Amino acid sequence: MNFEPIIGLEVHIELSTKSKMFCGCPAEHFGVSPNTQVCPVCLGLPGALPAANKLAIENCIRFGLALNCEVSEFSKFDRKHYFYPDLPKSFQISQYDLPFCINGKYESIRIKRVHMEEDTGKLIHTNLNGKKVSLVDFNRSGVPLVELVTEPDFRSVDAVVKFLKEIQLTVRYLGISTADMEKGSMRLEANISLRVKEQESKRVNELPDYKVELKNINSFRYLTKALDAEIKRQAELLEDGKKIKQETRGYDEDRDRTFSQRSKEEAQDYRYFPEPDIPPIRIGELKIKNLKFKFPELPSQKRGKYQKLGLSANYIEVLVQERARADYFETALALAKQYNISEKEIAGVMVNQNLDGKFAEPAGLVKKLVELQNVDYASQADVEEAIKKVVLDNGKAVKDYQAGKEQVLGFLIGMVQKELKGKGKIELIKETLISYIHGR
Repeated sequence: MNFEPIIGLEVHIELSTKSKMFCGCPAEHFGVSPNTQVCPVCLGLPGALPAANKLAIENCIRFGLALNCEVSEFSKFDRKHYFYPDLPKSFQISQYDLPFCINGKYESIRIKRVHMEEDTGKLIHTNLNGKKVSLVDFNRSGVPLVELVTEPDFRSVDAVVKFLKEIQLTVRYLGISTADMEKGSMRLEANISLRVKEQESKRVNELPDYKVELKNINSFRYLTKALDAEIKRQAELLEDGKKIKQETRGYDEDRDRTFSQRSKEEAQDYRYFPEPDIPPIRIGELKIKNLKFKFPELPSQKRGKYQKLGLSANYIEVLVQERARADYFETALALAKQYNISEKEIAGVMVNQNLDGKFAEPAGLVKKLVELQNVDYASQADVEEAIKKVVLDNGKAVKDYQAGKEQVLGFLIGMVQKELKGKGKIELIKETLISYIHGR
């Protein structure tokens, strides 16, 4: 049978606030000595009362707005009960039925909710006096954590990875998190099931009666391998006519297979009830407008703007990957107008030569380009002659480029520039080189 995956995501993002979600302890915990940034509140000691972090709530709402969510006028915190060593209170302060943000959409992906909660402690598995032990570091306990939950709208692993990379980029543009997966500030869980592909046209809204949750995913590469392994496992079971158990699974990278961890809980298993120590929160329309007013341009908006400038898709993706670099580019554009320096020229020296790395301020880069305008550039004929020689001498690189390896183009441009002793205009070389290769 031909199966297709049905995938939904839960994305946890630690917010970059100075203090924790419900106390005044520092929120930055990576690389800090264990249990040195704790207090009665984040240790769950009797009588300690939480106080909500206003900035964390605002940043949660900003993230929801970036995903086109509706902001709830009335919201509250809830207690989510479960027993685990890294949860000092034996419950987590989270949100259940009245989250801050609901019903969003990013392109074709529906966003079910964006809510606020506190992070748990961190288990450290080690050897102590010759014995294997698990220790708990509570520095992370109580750190502000936003959870994004999607509907099961993904039908391929590539679509999942593309979406998550855009989420990571978005929170970085908003300045609310580093979303560094290696440091654990962005963590992923995927719910996955399979259905027969022909059902897509017949029963588009009908979902399988089970889902398997993959936990503890800490990189995009790891995610891809884990999803591929689980899709393969489920397909083999379904081919054999077996029923798939609803459960939580981990991924063993060494064996390239998933393994069972525990039966998957339903919401009622957590015994949610309203958090009695934190009052409900009302969010007015004026507050939402103020948060929207402070919005930066998001990656998708910058892409659209740069496309109108005539930049190639490759240039655009390089420029938008860092908000600071995109801002640098736009400042340089504004300064360069009076010198008739084109957008493509500025993008070209940034992407192909990393010239922005040599000048801390855009004004320095523009000054350099003005100086280069006065250089006696090689003629079109000289450029074409140099390109013919480079193409002839670098047949393998040319074939690699024709096969889709676009990064080879920079090497070829560099070789042409070498032939011209640095007197070639980069944009002219690039356009002529591409035209020549495709016309051969």
